[in-house]
Amino acid sequence: MNKKNKATHAGASIHWLFVALVVVMGCALLSASTVGGNLVLHNTPRYIATAKNLGAADPAKVIDVSIWLQLHNRSQFDALTQSLYDRSSPNYHHWLKPKDIAARFGPTAQEAKTVRQFFAAHNLKVVKTGPRNFYVRARGTVGDVEKAFHVQLNNYQVGNRTLRSNVGDPYVDGAAGPLVRAVSGLDSGEFEHPLVQRPNTFGTNQPAAAPMKLAATPASDFFTGQCLTGTETETFSNNNDGSLPIGTYSGNKLNEQSPTSGGCAFTPPMIAAAYHLNGLYANGFDGTGQTIAIVDWCGSFTIQDDANAFSAQFGLPQLTSSNFAITYTAPSLCISYDQTEINIDVEWAHAIAPGANINLVVPPSASFLDVNEAEFDVVNLGLGNVMSGSYGSVESFTAQTELDTENMINEIGAAVGISMNFSSGDDGDFSFFGIPPTVSAPADSPWATAVGGVSLSLNADNSIAFQSGWGTNETLLTETGFIFDPPLWFGFQFGAGGGPSNCAKQDANFNCLAGFKKPSYQKKLPGKYRQVPDISWLADPFTGAAIVISLPFQLPAQVWQVWGGTSLSTPMFAGLWAIANQEALAGGGTELGLAAPYLYSLPAGTIFDVVPVTSKHNVKASIQEPSGTLNYNPNDVMGGAAAPKFVSALWDYYPIQFTSLAISFDSDCADLPADFFDGTPCTDPTRLRTKAGWDNVTGVGTPNAQAFADYFYGK
Repeated sequence: MNKKNKATHAGASIHWLFVALVVVMGCALLSASTVGGNLVLHNTPRYIATAKNLGAADPAKVIDVSIWLQLHNRSQFDALTQSLYDRSSPNYHHWLKPKDIAARFGPTAQEAKTVRQFFAAHNLKVVKTGPRNFYVRARGTVGDVEKAFHVQLNNYQVGNRTLRSNVGDPYVDGAAGPLVRAVSGLDSGEFEHPLVQRPNTFGTNQPAAAPMKLAATPASDFFTGQCLTGTETETFSNNNDGSLPIGTYSGNKLNEQSPTSGGCAFTPPMIAAAYHLNGLYANGFDGTGQTIAIVDWCGSFTIQDDANAFSAQFGLPQLTSSNFAITYTAPSLCISYDQTEINIDVEWAHAIAPGANINLVVPPSASFLDVNEAEFDVVNLGLGNVMSGSYGSVESFTAQTELDTENMINEIGAAVGISMNFSSGDDGDFSFFGIPPTVSAPADSPWATAVGGVSLSLNADNSIAFQSGWGTNETLLTETGFIFDPPLWFGFQFGAGGGPSNCAKQDANFNCLAGFKKPSYQKKLPGKYRQVPDISWLADPFTGAAIVISLPFQLPAQVWQVWGGTSLSTPMFAGLWAIANQEALAGGGTELGLAAPYLYSLPAGTIFDVVPVTSKHNVKASIQEPSGTLNYNPNDVMGGAAAPKFVSALWDYYPIQFTSLAISFDSDCADLPADFFDGTPCTDPTRLRTKAGWDNVTGVGTPNAQAFADYFYGK
């Protein structure tokens, strides 16, 4: 989901009108031939209960499906993996080898053969048996898949997308039935990248700011980390001719792109200074010896050239065949130019850990089917020591079996000593889409490290001026000389995802029963279920990071862009975790494995606690009307339901004259009252909010990098 589809997704509010029909249709598809098989429960995405049914999928369309096989002795595997992170256990840090996991707990070759025979008997061609027999993938027509699994496949309107889904849970007959833990590919669900470009437009049909070409001058002279640059007072009149109403606005000034400046955007030297990375580099700790596996689908024609242009600007090592690899998990049909997520991930993982190797692992699509298999390759084939996954899906829209598969892959990663790091999402608690609050998967997994986001502004010496939880509301004050009275509230735009897992367990009627169980490392946190996120870093696109990217039909092709989102914070943290691994090994210890269990017991000084912030210079408005002058305080300007503490600033939108907006920071909720249906209001006690200690926007906070990594020396 993304913000521009907000209104469309709001139409998918949770009214379970079709549940009885779904159950009846699913049962009707079973026949006498299914005797001796197995119904794969909770293998149907919940959205089919509310989404518009567009009719049957084309029976001649060819699709891929995978059967994920049951693990053996799962409870023993869970206990063993847990013991690897228990300092009192003799198993502590004795990481398992993938082949040993497979031998003790994995499906057998005979079981995989039985599944292959099932596919063949149903006219489905086996195209792959996964590493160590964990899954078998096959291909066939929709019609044959429907017959094989005794399901109806329909197309559904989900927001602005058309998705294919099974109507009810699949049934696998014969000897293969008891072996099946999940069937993937019946639905066409996909992961999405939570990335947001620094806004150059607002509303609709507005001109964008011109691309910022690579300048001859250093990027550090072109961009600034001082995102709030003093205060300003602006006065605009209606029609720009002095006629009433006349609006006067005062407050903090947001330093955004202009015709003469790149504005607020962070570069590697700024981040290195602000978060104390330079001391690590001086001591030789830069990720050397580690490999960061970055999972991104499709692929980019220009990523190595772009990353090397980025590196040249900041004195970073060039990416060559000795420190950079691209691993395609299958032939890619969607490799292209302008793959922004790949540029963010590669350039900023490299910026934080310039000595680490990078393995860009590329599945052929964003489907759950393809991405899960790519992650499985990472953990089973040793494609990296640290994994970065800047993507997610809405937990409450994702089938329980899919969530279980993601969690299983993450647990195997934790068992072999890999930290699986995932974005917490860019849509807050998702409630502004008209659904009950929920979280992003796979960040919701207890065996993953969930990375949230912050907003940032620096002082002139690159020390931190303020950090806030990332959450943005916007208000349009004046546009081309039209004074809005009252100000036009756009409301919640984007913000870091967070909160408790609450839909990892679902009943037959698609009701959310429970989330993933709260892991032991979160025992001091509230509630019974896994809480998101664990840690955070830079994510706000208004205070975003610069990247170099090649654009088609642009001369010269390489330009600067500024991006944010937890798609940025995740590769940044993966880079730092690679450095922490290097320190652990340098001191005679072992690689650290999953990051999350360590984050809740770090000593003082290793983490910057992100707490609520405010400013005496928040935006105020005074509008002179024929009948008198109306005054709006900072809370009124942002919508009337702002959080108790927040920062707001004026954004002068330079492509259009006489246009100004107010932007808020530290409001990961809706500044509008509840009757505006913009999601959880900032006055609601259940909202996402920062606070001292762990919170559901920033986790434990942001890393004080040198103290953070040094803590792990010899661990």
